[in-house]
Amino acid sequence: MKWFCVVLWRKIQCHFWAYSTLVLKKEKQVPYYCIYSHRQLSDHKPKKIKDFYMLLKLQEGCSLDDVRNSYRDLAKKYHPDSGSVTADAATFVQIDEAYRVVLNDVAEKIKSNEKEEEEEDKFKSAAPQHRQYLSFEGIGFGTPSQRERQYMQFRVDRASEQVMEYRKQKMESQSAMSSAMLAKDVRQSKKVKITQAIERLVEDLIQESMAKGDFDNLSGRGKPLQKFSDCPHIDPMTHNLNRILIDNGYQPEWILMQKEIRETIEKLRKDLITSRNKLGNPMTPHKTKLWNEVCEQFTESINKLNKRVNDFNLIVPILSRQMVHFNANKEIARAQELCEAQIKKTRAEENTKEIEHGGKELDLKTSFLKWINLILK
Repeated sequence: MKWFCVVLWRKIQCHFWAYSTLVLKKEKQVPYYCIYSHRQLSDHKPKKIKDFYMLLKLQEGCSLDDVRNSYRDLAKKYHPDSGSVTADAATFVQIDEAYRVVLNDVAEKIKSNEKEEEEEDKFKSAAPQHRQYLSFEGIGFGTPSQRERQYMQFRVDRASEQVMEYRKQKMESQSAMSSAMLAKDVRQSKKVKITQAIERLVEDLIQESMAKGDFDNLSGRGKPLQKFSDCPHIDPMTHNLNRILIDNGYQPEWILMQKEIRETIEKLRKDLITSRNKLGNPMTPHKTKLWNEVCEQFTESINKLNKRVNDFNLIVPILSRQMVHFNANKEIARAQELCEAQIKKTRAEENTKEIEHGGKELDLKTSFLKWINLILK
């Protein structure tokens, strides 16, 4: 007896061992006997590839890693040695079979895709060299010369469109500039009309005043205007007009009020200092009473002056020219300090005079004694 082959069917996963017996040449050959394992041929029913994918809970087109991960998870559930509640040997056999079939199918698909890509690369590399001249940005069809002519026409059309677009943008910008210039001209014309109306009104008022004789009492009537200074930063007309107004006693109200406030505070300060100097030092109770009365009068005057400052701040046109309120207590303290400083100064002067006078008397005495000594000798 001699073994002659071993056959493995992938889809059925059964091992067949075939053998023949030594017989006489004249006799008929004994038929083969089969020994199988795992399962009977009569029980096997072929399945489709989709059933194996469904058994592994996968879809066609998955990767090798997906197949391995799915098989690993299912083996943990259904392997007899896993110790899981859902462990089942028959189910695990089906899962193992499906895993092998799906794994082979996915590997074949990957190999076929790689072969197709290699073939495409070969075709690309084997392309004729003249095709690089047929690009023309993908424009045209036909022979190379026809495509070249079509591409040249396309370039001409594109250039003409770009020129038209540029001209359109230029015309839009010019129209925008013209509208802006028109609006500026309108504003300027309105401004000119307003200035002309004001000039006509001023001229009419001047003529009316001249007719009434309001300018006859001016000091410079009939005399030429003085020449303007050489300062280039001042308008000569405006300067001459302001000078005429100032020379004839015209001043704005806020300037007059500012001048009045400054003169008033200076007068109050001088009166306070003089009254304090009259009382002198040291202060007796009667003098202290008089000084308190003077301070009360000074405080009332300062309050009135602060009201005047409020009125000034309402009419002054420049914020930086506004004034702050005067503090009566600070003014009184400053007056006392000035008075004490003057008293100290006068005392120091008196002391120096006394010292100088005493020195002169000593000199006279010493000179007289010297003269007597000379006579006695």
